[in-house]
Amino acid sequence: MATGQKLMRAVRVFEFGGPEVLKLQSDIAVPIPKDHQVLIKVHACGVNPVETYIRSGTYSKKPLLPYTPGSDVAGVIEAVGDNASAFKKGDRVFTSSTISGGYAEYALAADHTVYKLPEKLDFKQGAAIGIPYFTACRALIHSARVKAGESVLVHGASGGVGLAACQIARAYGLKVLGTAGTEEGQKIVLQNGAHEVFNHREVNYIDKIKKYVGEKGIDVIIEMLANVNLSKDLSLLSHGGRVIVVGNRGTIEINPRDTMAKESSIIGVTLFSSTKEEFQQYAAALQAGMEIGWLKPVIGSQYPLEKVAEAHKDIIHGSGATGKMILLL
Repeated sequence: MATGQKLMRAVRVFEFGGPEVLKLQSDIAVPIPKDHQVLIKVHACGVNPVETYIRSGTYSKKPLLPYTPGSDVAGVIEAVGDNASAFKKGDRVFTSSTISGGYAEYALAADHTVYKLPEKLDFKQGAAIGIPYFTACRALIHSARVKAGESVLVHGASGGVGLAACQIARAYGLKVLGTAGTEEGQKIVLQNGAHEVFNHREVNYIDKIKKYVGEKGIDVIIEMLANVNLSKDLSLLSHGGRVIVVGNRGTIEINPRDTMAKESSIIGVTLFSSTKEEFQQYAAALQAGMEIGWLKPVIGSQYPLEKVAEAHKDIIHGSGATGKMILLL
């Protein structure tokens, strides 16, 4: 197989640590797809906060070293393994889960994690679907079990998962509120499904939300930064309300009494707990969103593969996300 000799550029991590452990190499063998696998020529790859936790060695699951980070890629099918008959060379696709790592010119993926990318979305948008949209789907549909007519607050709505949650919630008939920390972020949240947006950098923004929703409170809160907001979230909930924890970066003290009178719940979410069937369910919902047109990823900062360390710094220490961070190949 001549393919075995082909070399590519890929980011490799040989030890856990800061962004500086991300090494771009140009002599990595292009992988060969096996049974039920496809090889994707990567055009764009999404950068997710979880990839920085994995790289630092603080994440609950550690990959074997060395490894190539990244799971959300969009590109074109380069080669197809045996029994991966749903795809052919040249198909435009995206995936939420690579096998060989997405920060690379070519990536292997299992065929059941790969989806056709409609012509109306470009590769950058395709790379922004994966983890953000599937996570938002899991949070809203599986964990919160949202019903049309309920209210949802997306706390930190201007990032990749937040905007996905706003678009999905609006499509599902919810009353959508969002928070963002910049004027640009707030504008984008309103353009992507939110009925109302609040600035979470304002001292009294919680009072403003309370005034807006009135006595009843909010049915569901999608929380991106639980270590900062969880206590406030509990005070905003309706009776039987639920906080869905999607992101967290530390500890927080809460008063459990705040959950008692309202019989409210705090539910943690991790996309990787989803079964194959659940992934198919989310994919069907998202595919419909692409066809109808409500699923429109918003692209934020873009970096070439050489600047991957900078991207990892910015996604954690940046001044507030607006849209999805992308690596371009």
